[in-house]
Amino acid sequence: MSAPSLTAARRETKATCCYCGVGCGVLIETDGAQITAVRGDPDHPANFGRLCTKGSTLALTAQPLLQQQARALVPEMRTERSLPRTATSWDATLDTMAQKFADTIRMHGPDSVGFYISGQLLTEDYYVFNKLAKGLIGTNNVDTNSRLCMSSAVAGYKQTLGADAPPACYEDIDQAGLIFIVGSNMAYAHPILYRRLEDARKNNPQLKVIVADPRRTDTARDADLFLQILPGTDVALFNGMLHLCLWEELTDTAFIDAHTDGFAELKRTVRDYTPKFVADICGISEADLVTAARWFGESPAALSLYCQGLNQSASGTAKNAALINLHLATRQIGKPGAGPFSLTGQPNAMGGREVGGMANLLSAHRDLGNPQHRAEVARLWGIDSVPATPGKTAVDMFEAVRTGQIKLLWIACTNPAQSMPDQKLVREALVNAELVILQEAYATTATAPYADILLPATSWGEKEGTVTNSERRITRIDAAIAGPGEARHDWQIVVDFAQRLEKLLDRGTNLFAYDSAESIWNEHRESTRGRDLDITGLSYAMLSEQGPQQWPFPTGALTGKKRLYEDGIFPTASGRANFVNTPYKPVAEPIDARFPFRLNTGRLRDQWHGMSRTGTVAQLFSHATEPAIVMAQADMDRRLLSGGDMVHVTSRRGSQIFPVQAGDDMRAGQAFIGMHWGEEYVSGRGHGGEGAHGVNALTSPALDPSSKQPELKHAAIKILKAELPWRFVAFGWVEPEQVLRLQSALRPYLRQFAYASCTLFGRDRVGVFFRAADDYPAAAEVTAAIEALFGIVGATVLRYDDKRRGNARHILVCDGALQALSLAGDIAAERWLKDYLESEQPVAALGRLLLQPTSVAPQGFRSRGRVVCNCFNVAEVDINDALGELDGPPEARLAALQGRMKCGTNCGSCVPELKKIIALQPVIAIAAA
Repeated sequence: MSAPSLTAARRETKATCCYCGVGCGVLIETDGAQITAVRGDPDHPANFGRLCTKGSTLALTAQPLLQQQARALVPEMRTERSLPRTATSWDATLDTMAQKFADTIRMHGPDSVGFYISGQLLTEDYYVFNKLAKGLIGTNNVDTNSRLCMSSAVAGYKQTLGADAPPACYEDIDQAGLIFIVGSNMAYAHPILYRRLEDARKNNPQLKVIVADPRRTDTARDADLFLQILPGTDVALFNGMLHLCLWEELTDTAFIDAHTDGFAELKRTVRDYTPKFVADICGISEADLVTAARWFGESPAALSLYCQGLNQSASGTAKNAALINLHLATRQIGKPGAGPFSLTGQPNAMGGREVGGMANLLSAHRDLGNPQHRAEVARLWGIDSVPATPGKTAVDMFEAVRTGQIKLLWIACTNPAQSMPDQKLVREALVNAELVILQEAYATTATAPYADILLPATSWGEKEGTVTNSERRITRIDAAIAGPGEARHDWQIVVDFAQRLEKLLDRGTNLFAYDSAESIWNEHRESTRGRDLDITGLSYAMLSEQGPQQWPFPTGALTGKKRLYEDGIFPTASGRANFVNTPYKPVAEPIDARFPFRLNTGRLRDQWHGMSRTGTVAQLFSHATEPAIVMAQADMDRRLLSGGDMVHVTSRRGSQIFPVQAGDDMRAGQAFIGMHWGEEYVSGRGHGGEGAHGVNALTSPALDPSSKQPELKHAAIKILKAELPWRFVAFGWVEPEQVLRLQSALRPYLRQFAYASCTLFGRDRVGVFFRAADDYPAAAEVTAAIEALFGIVGATVLRYDDKRRGNARHILVCDGALQALSLAGDIAAERWLKDYLESEQPVAALGRLLLQPTSVAPQGFRSRGRVVCNCFNVAEVDINDALGELDGPPEARLAALQGRMKCGTNCGSCVPELKKIIALQPVIAIAAA
């Protein structure tokens, strides 16, 4: 996979991006010891060289100084919960683990252990974890964080089409006549595919785009038709569209009769979904509903693109199935430009599903509940049987740990103390477990303190194996560099442990005789023979020589299949697709007088999941600098709230304080919080001093009955102003080797306040920003300790203290410029002081203004504000200034703006926001006038 050396020491290695399911190819440049740069692979068919703002900064996450601060480097164990972990050897650690597992299995049975793994593992890692649990130990208690994002898509595909296989491909975006985006802020969550959609619209002016979403996201603003539905009403919307397609004879009766079953029952259900009934449920106009149905039914090729808005729901499977029903009824499937296309959330959630790495699946898309499938896997593995008892899925697994049913929990490459709903339950489980093992690259996650054993694993750029992206395309990746410290590959850790456990259990088997990732993959490949995802025609060598390939790719094939079901034959017992009867059910947790707001969670543009990786890159905080809850301005006005005020956000499970912001993307009665904000970045004392745990202290564990996926997207909440008059901020530049150490050192102080957050800022230099709010001034020793961590100590610190009012300003100046400062009480000058620090201008001209408690910036100095274009560091203020000098239609102004400032010309992630600013700029100009 490695390209020829560019110089004696410099080379490029082909890999994929480790973030979303688009599966972009990257070229990793190394100098022989470390990663020096990353660029998009122009030959990879997923992205053709493009990378989003997250992918383009991957090299920054691999800097040695950051690695030394954030990475798990050696195995660690503790003998008692009250003691810290200490470094140990791999042999001692794995021997201890194997003995503990053997003893527990003998005493309590195989179902007393559980594995919670990750869609960011490679396929080979996934395979051996699955085999360890189901083949050696004899438990199906192995599930994955993919349960939180893709299991409803899996269930929907299987119920309707017969197999977990997205039937479309990326090329269908280029060939579609209509694209229906639902439950996805694609511009943020899958930006490189969104670039492809933008290109398709330029190449085909007739292409129509419909977006259905509770929020007017940047994706929605760009649509030809936006359906701002109420949360959880997707099934009603799809049923209503099908009702209209039936009424206006836009269904394909011949296709339905020849290739499907179950339509009569569904037809009886959807006849009640009249336009008025559906419009009232969804909160949209009848006219827009009719337009959407006509566009969909009349289009020569309609492609649906969807993600967590459908999946993360207690009715997620029904939402998926109802959308697929619409495709089947109108024959918008099995042809170029058409099909229901689920966009995978994680980089290898597809690979994990392929090897059966979930509690209800087996290798090669086999079903655990099927005796024949279990027998096939048992023969393949050379064991007597695979257990029939269903395993615990994610939420139920943590409940079983909490109650003591599962004694030992092995977590790999995921952070449940941030990402799982109902954090109170999750943390009780982690505390109650007899043994928590964490196999992880990063030692800084919220889960790490709960681990009794920490196993250091290799990460992106250090691993060899395969991944599968959203369009069923398998890419082989090679390691660009060795892992740091004593980190081992995930599959190696599992194999080494399994070989020890085999001996202790005296099974007499040799299930884990693997000497390479390829040997594991070859066994996985054989398990797919004759299955819907048959890849027996592929090999590591072929993937290296010919590049990424789509499945199925059986023996003898010359190429994989771009799209499925073109012949109208489906992988069901009858060969026919199934319509699923999908009556609409309201959200699992309705709003009421006590909890009158609907909370929606979702992705920020420049962050990924729990931010264990992206959170190490300061410039990725420049677009969304701090945690916040976004509300409609009308709701804020009614509650006398201003931007920056603190509010208690409370659900039936927990509470967390957030600063509030107004958002024109929200309709009244709704609110939004980025899914990424865990306790690593935002916290507080919480009720009774037990601590708050970020956004997922609020979210609901209500499960879809088919997929067992929790309803992370919606919760009923109340929002009350937090009377926290005392404020405190501390921020400053930090030496690179101390950035993450300082951030970690500040985390214990987050719970010293009613509210506190800690983030990064900067670009060429990196700074740490700490914010706190409380109803009374903090103890002097607490603020002094925080200041000391920033170096704000000693005689050289400029000080202003007004003890009577509780105000203070302490400033550290180095080489004539601001180095660090803290403000307490009155922090009105915070914004301009932070911008002044970032500008690195000399402070001599400020004089007494530096210590005066004023919000007025120095004459001639203007804050730049929020950065819109991360690639070229272009702020919103700069953009508005330039637009004031540009005339013409929006397209011409965008082109001129890009020509002048380069914003949006690299990764393109900011283009939707640039369009929004251009659209609003005349309003801004009028308001200013």
